[in-house]
Amino acid sequence: MNQFEYIRTTDSKAAIKAMTKTGEAQFLAGGTNLVDLMKMRIVVPDRLIDINPLPLRDIEKTLTGLRIGALASNSEVAEHPLVKKNYPLLSLAINAGASAQLRNMATTGGNMMQRTRCPYFFDVTLPCNKRSPGSGCSALEGYNRMHAIFGASTACIAVNPSDMSVGMATLDAVVHVSGPKGDRSMKFTDFHRLPGNEPQKDNNLLPGELIIAVDLPASRYPQNVAYVKVRDRNSYAFALISVAAALDIRDGIIHTASLGMGGVAHKPWRLTAAEAFLAGKKPVDENFRKAAAISMEGAKAYVLNKFKLTMAPNAIRAALQQAAAKA
Repeated sequence: MNQFEYIRTTDSKAAIKAMTKTGEAQFLAGGTNLVDLMKMRIVVPDRLIDINPLPLRDIEKTLTGLRIGALASNSEVAEHPLVKKNYPLLSLAINAGASAQLRNMATTGGNMMQRTRCPYFFDVTLPCNKRSPGSGCSALEGYNRMHAIFGASTACIAVNPSDMSVGMATLDAVVHVSGPKGDRSMKFTDFHRLPGNEPQKDNNLLPGELIIAVDLPASRYPQNVAYVKVRDRNSYAFALISVAAALDIRDGIIHTASLGMGGVAHKPWRLTAAEAFLAGKKPVDENFRKAAAISMEGAKAYVLNKFKLTMAPNAIRAALQQAAAKA
């Protein structure tokens, strides 16, 4: 590791001010991703701002839903009674990620900020536009088995690794941030970016901004939900394909549906066309199969991840079947 200045603060404004004094500063929360990146010299900050003392750990009911503080651990969120009762999809998604030990340390805000697990991003001897803009994308002609089938560009085909973020995006969460220019909010689906020509930018945070909390709207899906994660092993593995499915079924009809995917794009991927198709339909396999086919429109695979073009619709169909079957 390089030498760096360490600051511990108990005030959000002080943390933001400390961040803006240098261009190479990083907020430190659980550190489950940041410390690894520092050890491998992918991230080389000259200042770490420890935000763990900030009062951002609460999980509390609001007039419109639920607020989750940015420093609430993944374990705390997944096992919270209000989350398990009203937002079981989020609990399923979080518990599908990493290991129990990492979930105990990882925070909500940190999980949102975690970076891709593309092997070329982690290999500092090889070109990677995300790590070194303008150097090229080694994955395009390389080992691209884990990579995107939606929203990629010639600059980057990496995928977002977060299971929690797939759940949050599917549940229409809202992100609250604070920065040098004040406070603002954005839809969770707008937080992460597609790579375009600037794959080094993972999200739409402005310089110096700090994630404060995530709000979930009033629960529409307390029952018929499922999270299907297809991976190489049953624990501590990132998704080849993951699907979050939430159905509001009334009198044998799907009133509304929310669907999201992981392991397929630079950000959690909402299946809005399939959601629109399912509204007003019966929760039967024929409709699930059609919804899965609709979801794959525009998909593009590379040499080693063509299997995802078959795996993805099968996973969507399975998730919908599981969600519909829950009584």
